[in-house]
Amino acid sequence: MDKLKSVPRKFLDRQLSAREIIFIIAALLCISGLISAPVALLMGLLVAQFVGHPYLHLNHKATHILLQVSVVGLGFGMNAHAALEAGRTGFGITVVSILATLIIGVLLGKWLKIENKTAYLIAAGTAICGGSAIAAVAPAIKAKENQMTVALGTVFIFNAVALLIFPVIGHALAMTQEQFGLWSAIAIHDTSSVVGAGSKYGAEALEVATTVKLARALWIIPVSILSSFFFKQKGQKVKIPWFIGLFILAMLANTFVPAVQQFSGFATGIAKAGLTLTLFLIGSGLSKEVLKSVGVKPMLQGLVLWVMIATATLWMILKLAA
Repeated sequence: MDKLKSVPRKFLDRQLSAREIIFIIAALLCISGLISAPVALLMGLLVAQFVGHPYLHLNHKATHILLQVSVVGLGFGMNAHAALEAGRTGFGITVVSILATLIIGVLLGKWLKIENKTAYLIAAGTAICGGSAIAAVAPAIKAKENQMTVALGTVFIFNAVALLIFPVIGHALAMTQEQFGLWSAIAIHDTSSVVGAGSKYGAEALEVATTVKLARALWIIPVSILSSFFFKQKGQKVKIPWFIGLFILAMLANTFVPAVQQFSGFATGIAKAGLTLTLFLIGSGLSKEVLKSVGVKPMLQGLVLWVMIATATLWMILKLAA
């Protein structure tokens, strides 16, 4: 018992290394509200390349929990009626894009001679919601750790690029808030970068992007089940994204309970700070080793697949508005 008590004391007594100090200062800047989501991601990438992540072994778990809590917090700033309309608008495009991305991704993987499960994980991450989809589908098809690493690395690299360039493209094309929110929800891989891009573009874009993306994330369940049959894996458990249910409850509370509305500004402020920190942690996790592990062929598959879905959905959205 005495040994257990001495652990936190030893941690507090020891001096922080220069790498830890830089990392902690950068993390505090992210939650201060002084920097935007894209800047936080870039800062994380710089830390990963030139300083190194001092707590890399905790990074995946931290980003997973922080993202889910932050998304639930965003629900307290959204209106259920507007969200329902946004979800209805994006439903048709969502179904078509998911099916097309999965099919094309598998065919691309075969053409490039990428290992079947790796190619499928990259396709699933691009089609649904990035790392969360890969984490859910991987056990359903009994993917190996190195296959998951390559898929996650591929998706996170393009996810980072998307956060930086999508708002620029949106402004260049004079897209409306609703159009950009819908486009980013479908064409950007991970929920964290979707929310980051949406918040950068505007409040309405953020609401549309978050709602459509979380509705899209529910497709993890049927895709994981079908994937287990496709790869002939029976009895595999499917990870259900329960935080989406909490997000819906938070949104309903903000819409129909006046007392909750008084605290919505505070809750969403904390949620946005949490998402900014999440993006910093994602960036700081993209070390040189992770980038090297991806390989040329998976990167090419991910790039072609991403450009195709981004271009096709952009064309469909702009055409519907014409």
